[in-house]
Amino acid sequence: MHSHLFRRTVATTAGALLALGGTAACAQDGGDGSADDTTVGVVAAFYPLQFLAERIGGDAVTVTGLAPPGAEPHDLELSPRQVGEVSDADLVVYLSNFQPAVDAAVEQEAGDHAFDVVEVEPLLDATDGGHSHDHGDEDEHAEEGEHADEDGHAEDEADDHAEETGAKDPHLWLDPTRFATVGDALAERLAAVAPDHAADFTARAAALRTELEALDTEFADRLADCERREIITSHAAFGYLAVRYQLDQIAITGLSPEDEPTPQRLAEVIEEAREHQATTIFFETLVSPSVAETIADETGAETAVLDPIEGLQPDADDDYFSVMRNNLNNLTDALGCS
Repeated sequence: MHSHLFRRTVATTAGALLALGGTAACAQDGGDGSADDTTVGVVAAFYPLQFLAERIGGDAVTVTGLAPPGAEPHDLELSPRQVGEVSDADLVVYLSNFQPAVDAAVEQEAGDHAFDVVEVEPLLDATDGGHSHDHGDEDEHAEEGEHADEDGHAEDEADDHAEETGAKDPHLWLDPTRFATVGDALAERLAAVAPDHAADFTARAAALRTELEALDTEFADRLADCERREIITSHAAFGYLAVRYQLDQIAITGLSPEDEPTPQRLAEVIEEAREHQATTIFFETLVSPSVAETIADETGAETAVLDPIEGLQPDADDDYFSVMRNNLNNLTDALGCS
């Protein structure tokens, strides 16, 4: 199981072995956060997947995240050391077509030790807000999407302005029920890598599912009765959240947070903000708030954070649950929810 780990140890200590002879072969575990010979080495492509692996793996895994805190993960470039970590890991957890550099490293180096979450939870179409996607666990929200369909916003505006033909929205973790499904599958894959810990992985995934379902209930309850249902966001990262909780996402730009809106698009969003009497224009923690501030200035609205949780701020005392609940508080304030 740990042949990858063995190769990494040899590679990183080669100089010491030459200097000291064979006596140094067992001298160190490597101080770079790599797994030792008693844990499963997991590489996670970005924060939500790192969070999932840590919660489900517990002390049976050593998790290395590729995207550092504060970095926008879409355009992550991997160092040679990180490519080596992908090669040497017992399991690489990633989301295909989200980070091109990670996709390339996985294709070239990961072999059969890659876990693509898209194979567990197919992604929504960015251009239609996901209403064409049938997610079987949503019966208790059978009416979700109806409000959005009445106005046409979720279908026409959630990512109308993404220029990628056939683009998919990767932000599935913003729907806690989908995130729980990925967690269950990750537990199964970890169990295949480390059968002795299978029961623990299953138990942790079940406990995490319970927490995520409780979070889902909080969102559903607190967003059930609101003065408005339109959320104006800096980029189209919130389709899953909108579909799950019957909100209408009006995105200033498409899937890429680096996209600059055209003057025509800015004018359209300003008009819609006024039409819906929006009190808040949402921006994100890892990108500039300048566009959101421009629209807020034009409409008399305020700005607030709606975090897509692609990564955490450096030294932040947060995790997935705390950021999601901050999002919920900001949404209820902005939408006038009772």
